[in-house]
Amino acid sequence: MSRQTKKKLYTLFRFTALGIWFCIVAFPVYWIVATSFKPDHEWFAWPPVYWSATPTMDNYKSVWTSYTKTLATQEAESMQKPWIALQNSLIISLVATTITVFFGTLLAYGVSRYRILSEVRMFNLLMFRMIPPIVVAVPISIYYSNIGLIDTVTGLAIIYIITTLPYAVWMTKSFIDEVPIEIEQAAAILGASKWRTIGEVIFPLVRSGVVATFLFILILTWSEYLMALILTKTDVVTLPIQLAKYEGATEGRVYGRQAALAVGITIPLVVIGCLIRKHLVRGFSFGMVKKR
Repeated sequence: MSRQTKKKLYTLFRFTALGIWFCIVAFPVYWIVATSFKPDHEWFAWPPVYWSATPTMDNYKSVWTSYTKTLATQEAESMQKPWIALQNSLIISLVATTITVFFGTLLAYGVSRYRILSEVRMFNLLMFRMIPPIVVAVPISIYYSNIGLIDTVTGLAIIYIITTLPYAVWMTKSFIDEVPIEIEQAAAILGASKWRTIGEVIFPLVRSGVVATFLFILILTWSEYLMALILTKTDVVTLPIQLAKYEGATEGRVYGRQAALAVGITIPLVVIGCLIRKHLVRGFSFGMVKKR
């Protein structure tokens, strides 16, 4: 077998494997979208209905606009708050992510340039994030109850900032390490202050990496479920909690409405990803070319 033939076979195998993997990953997304357009009788149909012959928008109307009359009144009221949940999720996620990335970037700069944390301390910082949330959920819940932060937007944002800060430090530090220190020295020679150097020299160079970090942490806070479930009651409901409420519907699992809400939850992240895609491409490839 010639070398050219081997190369073609390898290319064919690689694209076939990637195609199969893409189908495996994309099928759940397709199934959620397809289910959101199915009428009630097709949710549990056998054989499965992969795409409804009579697609309907009733699931979206029931979730986002109208009242679900088929459910018990109390349960329906708890399930008809998607806009409130969306508002809470936006406020908590954006505030927590912005604060986390800001302080994480500053801390990462200090670690990269001044070694304010040793490698052992950096490892310990990351290990802090590896603690299972359920281990600390009950103590935090008791503490929050005593200081009045239970079931509040502020309390949930604080816990998200604390738990995602290690990721922000680790990710942004890798981008700052790629910036030659000689650039800062040149700015200092020209009379730039340290804060001006960070804001006008360092940040523009690592902006794409910071944006990639921002999106990564935003996804973590946007989709977090356990802490939001334990640290909230009725006043503050996030989208993952709202989505879980459809599991306990009076008539069983209302898959169509649950899928419609899941699609609505995903759309904001997709839109944000599209808006900052040029920064993401550069951010995720930053530092891949090794310096000699």
